[in-house]
Amino acid sequence: MTTPPMNIEVRKRLREVEQEIVVRAPEHDIDPTLARVRALVEVLGDPQLAYPVIHVTGTNGKTSTTRMIERLLMELGLRTGRFTSPHLHDIRERIVLSGEPVEAERFIAAYDDLAPLLAIVEARCLESGLGRLSFFEILVALGYAIFADAPVDVAVVEVGLGGTWDATNVANGSVAVIAPIAVDHARYLGSEVELIAGEKAGIIKPEAIVVSAAQEPVVLEVLRERSGELGVSLVVDIGSVDDGTDGGAGDREDSTRAAQGPAVDSAEIAVLTRDIAVGGQVLTLRGLAGDYPDLFLALHGEHQAHNALVALAAVEAFIGGGQQPLDIDVVRAAFAAVTSPGRLEIVRRSPTVLVDAAHNPAGVASLVAALEDAFVFTRTIGLFACMADKDVEGMLVQLEPVLDEIVITRTTSMRAMDPERLGALAREYFSDDRVHVVASLPDALDRAAELADTEGGVGGGVIATGSVFVAAEVRALLGAA
Repeated sequence: MTTPPMNIEVRKRLREVEQEIVVRAPEHDIDPTLARVRALVEVLGDPQLAYPVIHVTGTNGKTSTTRMIERLLMELGLRTGRFTSPHLHDIRERIVLSGEPVEAERFIAAYDDLAPLLAIVEARCLESGLGRLSFFEILVALGYAIFADAPVDVAVVEVGLGGTWDATNVANGSVAVIAPIAVDHARYLGSEVELIAGEKAGIIKPEAIVVSAAQEPVVLEVLRERSGELGVSLVVDIGSVDDGTDGGAGDREDSTRAAQGPAVDSAEIAVLTRDIAVGGQVLTLRGLAGDYPDLFLALHGEHQAHNALVALAAVEAFIGGGQQPLDIDVVRAAFAAVTSPGRLEIVRRSPTVLVDAAHNPAGVASLVAALEDAFVFTRTIGLFACMADKDVEGMLVQLEPVLDEIVITRTTSMRAMDPERLGALAREYFSDDRVHVVASLPDALDRAAELADTEGGVGGGVIATGSVFVAAEVRALLGAA
C-alpha cells in the first residue's frame, strides 16, 4: 500500500506537533514512576484497557519480534495496533494501524484532542512535584488513544526501556513476551543481568501467559520466580534442536535443556530445523500447539529464527491459550511477508551495503553470527558510530574478527561519541592501517564503499552498525527511507 503525499498544511502542522513532543525529556532519560502517564491515560478514559495487549520487552530483538507478532495477527484477519520505538525516519512509525503508520491527519487530531487534557494533568504533576511528562510518555498515551479510537482488535506494544517503570506498563498484557535479556542501559537498569531481568519481568501481570526467548539461567530463574508468584504459565524457547551436526535431535534437545537449567516451565518451544535460503531462511518451528514445517522467513540470522519462534508462540497463546494450532498457510504467509527495516537490511548492491541497528554487545554478537551464517564477502568493511554511553569496547572486540577494515564516523545524534575518541578506541582492537576516521557520515559511507569496491563492487560488503541512528541515516542517504 502506497501512502499518499501530505499536503503542505498537514505537513506543517505535523512538524509543529512533533516539535512540541520532542522538546520534552528524551525517552532514554527515564524517571522511575508511572504516576504521570497513569494520570494522563486516566483522563483519556484508560484507552489501553479497551483492547487486549501483547506486551513485548527484552534487550535485543524486541522490534523484530513485535513486527512478526503483528504480521501473524494481521494474516489471521485481526485489526492490529503496533507500538514500537525508536523510529528510523518518521515519528508516526511508532504508532501503526494494521501494518501502516498512522495517517498524519489522525495523528494530529489525536494530539489536538490530547493537548488540553495534557495541560491539566501536567499542571497537577508540577504542583505535586512529579514534573513534566516526557516525550515517550506522551507518545504512549497518544498511541493507546489512537488504538482505542481506530478501534483495534489487539495491540502489540514494545516496551521502550526496562519494564516495570516503562510508560507502556500502564497496560495489562494478556501475553507477556520476553525477548533475549542482556546488559544495556546500565545507568538506568543496572549492570547485573538478573537486576535487568527483574525490571523487565515487571510487565508480567496476573492471568497473563509468559513467552520467553532462550535466556541465561539466572535470567530464567528471575522469570520463573515472577511467574510463580503470580501463578501464570511460562513458555520457554529451549534453543535449536537441529544444529546441523550428525548428532540426533534428542541429544541436542537434552543438551539445550541442561544449559537452560531445570525444566519447570509450563511448556517448551524450539526451532527444529533451519536452512539458509535465498533472501532468508526456511524453518520448522515447534510451537505450543504443534509443529510448523517449511516456513520461509525473509530475514537473516539464527536470532531471527528464534524471534519468529517466540512470535509464533505468543500468537498461539493469545488466540487459543496455546491449545490449538494456527493454520499453517496463515503462518507461512505471515513469515514470508515479515520485514524489519534497519535489522540486517540490504539497502544497496555493488558493493552490498547492510544496515543493522545493533547498539550493544549482545546485538553485535547476533549481527556477527548472522554475517558468518548468511553472507560471504570478498572484503567486509565496517561503518561504525555509536552513542557515547554505550559499551563500545564490547562491540568493537566482536566486530574485529569479521571486518577487514573499519570506518569510524558519527551520526547527527547529540549523544554520539566523538569520532577521534572512537577511532582511538578502535585502534586498540584493529591495527592502525585498518582504522579510518571520517567525521562526516556521508563521506564515511563513500569511503567504506570505496574500500569494499576493490573488484568493481563484486563480492564486497559494507556493514553499517553501532546504533539505530547509523541504520536510519545510511538508509536515508541510500534512498531506502
